[in-house]
Amino acid sequence: MKAVAAALVLLLAAAPGLAQQLRIATFNTELSRDGPGLLLRDIDRGEDPQIAAVIDVITANNADVLLLQGIDWDLENRAVQALRRRLSEAGTDYPHILSLQPNAGRPPAQPLDLDGDGKRGGPGDNQGYGRFRGQGGMALLSKLPIDVTAVRDLSDLLWRELPQAQLPRHPDGSPYPSRDAQQVQRLSDTGHWVVPLMLPDGTRLHVLGFHATPPVFDGPEDRNGRRNHDEIRLWQLLLNGELGPVPPVPFVIVGDANLDPDRGAGRRSAIRDLLSDPRLQDPVPESAEAGTATADWASVGKMRVSYVLPSAGLRITGSGVDWPHDAQDAAHRASRHRLVWTDITLP
Repeated sequence: MKAVAAALVLLLAAAPGLAQQLRIATFNTELSRDGPGLLLRDIDRGEDPQIAAVIDVITANNADVLLLQGIDWDLENRAVQALRRRLSEAGTDYPHILSLQPNAGRPPAQPLDLDGDGKRGGPGDNQGYGRFRGQGGMALLSKLPIDVTAVRDLSDLLWRELPQAQLPRHPDGSPYPSRDAQQVQRLSDTGHWVVPLMLPDGTRLHVLGFHATPPVFDGPEDRNGRRNHDEIRLWQLLLNGELGPVPPVPFVIVGDANLDPDRGAGRRSAIRDLLSDPRLQDPVPESAEAGTATADWASVGKMRVSYVLPSAGLRITGSGVDWPHDAQDAAHRASRHRLVWTDITLP
């Protein structure tokens, strides 16, 4: 019966004159492990309580399009495929997945001190922080087909090539940590993707996905704060046409910006400017338990850092944050971050 119902929904969505409703979500799962292959091992064993909780959260929210952050990448996407199998067994099918190699754990062509600690070869000396290649990457799970031939991966954009880049500097004005480092440093800590999804009527919905670096864990040069600012600002520059072709409407920006518009460390003007951009809509998802907060850290408390921002003109029919009711709730056991969703209607 479930398969018949799903087929009926698809036929209705494709019928002329009927609108299609979609749930778009983002979730920093924190499904990262201490070494390559360990996440796949833990998924396959089926005994890890955190993985089980993540599956419960995803299944309960049943998004049509879901961008995951904090999930380890491997060359053949075996971990993501294993997670998809577990989700299918739990009753939620995602026939289409995309997981590109992130900058996390990706070393530069030549060893350099990229984080300014005076050493080479550490996790901070990769293009994005990571102890191994692919640690804490992203994955897109979709019930809609992905036009893989038209995917744009902006993750190789050099930070210095971003218009008006806020590059860090030493007190004497010289490049921080060095000129050589800034020549090769990419902007994206994890990645920036433009992913076209194929709708039943032949048109496309573009998902603009990212995961920005936390604006902390640095020094007075504010390297991470500046990078976080520019990772968020990238989207407005892309929509301005300053970084190549402008993504056509409709589109949705989704991901973990690691920046709250009102509190905490960071250059908050970046996320405020994005949220107030007239080309976007901010549905301001909430939960009854924690308001607009989407993450809860022991050191700083609850903050809003994850976002689903549909383009102007899309009809928003609902939004929310999956916040746990108590310590036994799956969302509490899954991650310090919460799944954030927005329902849209496509004409």
